Amino acid sequence: MWRLIKVLLILAVLAGIALIAFAYVGPLILPGDFQPPSHQVEEPVELNLQ
Repeated sequence: MWRLIKVLLILAVLAGIALIAFAYVGPLILPGDFQPPSHQVEEPVELNLQ
């Protein structure tokens, strides 16, 4: 039982390290996935000035 918990803990730590590494290295490898949409949105705004 302790062996299973130990393996799951190690896998969770490795998954956390992989997620952090992807957050730092991902934009260098896949820049399109990390960029915001590049289209302009125009909506009229009606101000209620009295």
